[in-house]
Amino acid sequence: MQKAVAEAAQGSTRTATYLFWRTGQILEADHGRGVVELPSQRSLYRLLEKLSAGKHTTGSARTRRSLADRPDGPFGERSAAAPGELMQMDSTPLDVLVRLDDGVPARVDLTGMIDVATRSLTAAVLRPTTKSVDASVLLARTVTPEPMRPGWAQALAMSRSALPFRRLLDIDARLEHAAARPVIVPETIVVDQGKVFISRNFRASCNFLGINFQPVHDASGWEKGHIERMLGSVGTLFAQFLAGYTGFNAERRGRHVEQQPLWSLVELQELLDEWIVVWQSRPHDGLRDPLHPGRMFSPNEKYAALVETAGYVPVALSADDYIELLPATWRAINAYGVKIKHRTYDDEALNPLRQQRSGVKDRKDLWEIHYDPYDVSRIWVRDHWKGGWITLFWKQLHRVAAPFGELAWDHTRRTLPGASEEQLADAVADLLRRAHQGPADSGGAGSRAGLSRRDRRVVARTKSSPPSTPVAPEGPPADRVADGEAGPADDAPEENIAKVIPMPIFDPFTEADKRW
Repeated sequence: MQKAVAEAAQGSTRTATYLFWRTGQILEADHGRGVVELPSQRSLYRLLEKLSAGKHTTGSARTRRSLADRPDGPFGERSAAAPGELMQMDSTPLDVLVRLDDGVPARVDLTGMIDVATRSLTAAVLRPTTKSVDASVLLARTVTPEPMRPGWAQALAMSRSALPFRRLLDIDARLEHAAARPVIVPETIVVDQGKVFISRNFRASCNFLGINFQPVHDASGWEKGHIERMLGSVGTLFAQFLAGYTGFNAERRGRHVEQQPLWSLVELQELLDEWIVVWQSRPHDGLRDPLHPGRMFSPNEKYAALVETAGYVPVALSADDYIELLPATWRAINAYGVKIKHRTYDDEALNPLRQQRSGVKDRKDLWEIHYDPYDVSRIWVRDHWKGGWITLFWKQLHRVAAPFGELAWDHTRRTLPGASEEQLADAVADLLRRAHQGPADSGGAGSRAGLSRRDRRVVARTKSSPPSTPVAPEGPPADRVADGEAGPADDAPEENIAKVIPMPIFDPFTEADKRW
């Protein structure tokens, strides 16, 4: 029976009757049939109760697996004495239905990051489906200030909070209009074995910012328990107060939740950003004064206290820094340009590099390409000779009026496997056009504008996923503007534009050494 209980640790939940049958099978395999006689049912139940005590053998499968994977001995804990010294990141489905484009209700993924020393939720991102670029975007938002939004109460401003606003303002002038959420530069990030976090793109982003990347062991959620608990707090303190709350399992879900007035993805992201600022001023039970255990600190108060001893310097990310955090691939530069997933990109700035070797021998002289999965209109080529980035636009961009991501492109490629690049571009444009037109007036079988349920979901997720880069790169050349579209007017009056003074970019690693 001990063997039967051990086998059930990682399997699906079964009843005691199955365990009794499995016990008899093990006895027959070891000693032969009929050699060992089983006791009465009452004795078997008493024996099972003793052998499975505290193991949830006939209970929750998730709890049983967690208890089985837990190591022996007392738990240890790594202390963090400075902001950013140890941070944790995780992703989970949010227990809220949102209204995607075209009115499609769906759940979204929540990816968040927490600082262990201060319990600060430095950033959180909502996406229809989590990709590796979302982890990089979350990392970028962690090291940039959160601006105040229209309609937010002034009490949420950094100038009204417990944060050392005056001292930080001397370092970075952008904080004058920032919300009360600290900017923390990670030194070590702990993640699980999810493919989003252990991807090559996220590892490259951590390497670019000089961050130690530390994945936990497989099935070891307790090794990043702070972010696990934080995501649970988002559900109890934020998600359950929203329209469209589904509960964390089907047993707790109400009826006709999708018929409620649901938030859009952009609106829900703004609500979450505002709630994070409120969370930063809420006293946290894990932040108690060692000398006065009855006194609880808020994350902002703990951050202000640690700044006195550890120091802090904010880091400003430029547009090139955001491009560095995007996914990368390696391609050859041909006479016609660069091809990625049957899409061809080209620009006149690429002329000196056509059919040339990059000089990167480890990559077979290919060129490093960065791209945004949520916007296929452009890519960026690293100039290995002169440095910097070269922006290339999709040659079929004039065929599509609205930007879209790789989700719609890959979906169309699967439905039209033998189509050319022009045919695929027209098919995606037609898909987005029919989705925008809505259902026909007939109300018959074709009243959904020829879209299947899968088509509508793909279109909704595509339009609900904004580009990852927060800065708008230069627009496409004039000769690629679609016919009939208005371009920049030649006779437009000149405006008096104020002189732009660029903010200096701080080196976090040089400044971090000063705190010692």
